[in-house]
Amino acid sequence: MRQPLLAFGVTVLTFGILSGIPVICETKPPEVDTNSKATPNAFAPDSCVSISLPLQGSEDLTYGAVTESSTGEESASELNRKLTNPVSDIWSISNQFNNFELNNGQWSNNWNFQPVMPVSLTKDLNLITRPVMPFYNIVPHETAPGEFARDAALGDLTLLELLSPAHSGNWVLGAGPTAIFPTATSGFTGQGKWQLGPSVVVGYLTKEFFIGVFPQQWWSIGGEHGRPDTNQMNLQPIATVFFGEGWSIGYSGNILTDWTAPSEDVWTVPVGLGLGKVVKFGRLPVKIQLAVQYMPVHPRISGQEWNVQVQITPVIPKLIKGVLFQ
Repeated sequence: MRQPLLAFGVTVLTFGILSGIPVICETKPPEVDTNSKATPNAFAPDSCVSISLPLQGSEDLTYGAVTESSTGEESASELNRKLTNPVSDIWSISNQFNNFELNNGQWSNNWNFQPVMPVSLTKDLNLITRPVMPFYNIVPHETAPGEFARDAALGDLTLLELLSPAHSGNWVLGAGPTAIFPTATSGFTGQGKWQLGPSVVVGYLTKEFFIGVFPQQWWSIGGEHGRPDTNQMNLQPIATVFFGEGWSIGYSGNILTDWTAPSEDVWTVPVGLGLGKVVKFGRLPVKIQLAVQYMPVHPRISGQEWNVQVQITPVIPKLIKGVLFQ
């Protein structure tokens, strides 16, 4: 009962914090000077914007959106829908912090650094680049019966390239290659293999909900000879309901599959719930989400049982604007 109570307490605390943070204003803005410099459209042919520019001193930053509302910025609810969409047209940097309790009583923590960088190849086709760089700050491994050591190191880099139609109505569609590079700085935080495979995204998005599926499959194609070959899948079900003022609630978790493992250890299946909200720090929109996951199905040795996940995703200015190929 210790972990469910802890997770519930963290959920209530975060809910209270989010409730006290002002959201992006969705009401009509006050009158502005028509001679002042307006926020440009993201398709404007001006030069690229640097992320390092001070936010409070740059009035012409476009925070990731290809299309803006008549007020010059998108509402919290619209940004929330786009940040939930794997092939949306806004730039963001997701920071996902996972805190796993394993079935041996140990805890394993990681931080996934996940930029999302869509560009318009043509007026009808977008390319979404989604790298994931994991950092494992505690990975317990057994050195002797009942004794565990811990490593803090980088993990293997995952790179996903998705091609997606720019105009598909409510349908969310995307497909492309996904790869894993053996960049881990410890043998316990990576698999030591070059891996390649396909990925697809299929979903249906409305103003009220988003439902979809996002699988990625990898096979090893090279790497360290002393490490076992890999054949694995990461399947992300998506089921989210949107509320007013940037709030959302939905399923949380990634189904993991190791096709090379014994039949009892192939699957890790989470049952989780995530609560998210888009807030605004100055002019910077940020989505904050808290999720709690329980894994009723997991490997017998060092399997994940619980996870308390915090995700912080700021929307950043688009660095590549306009259509690359007319």
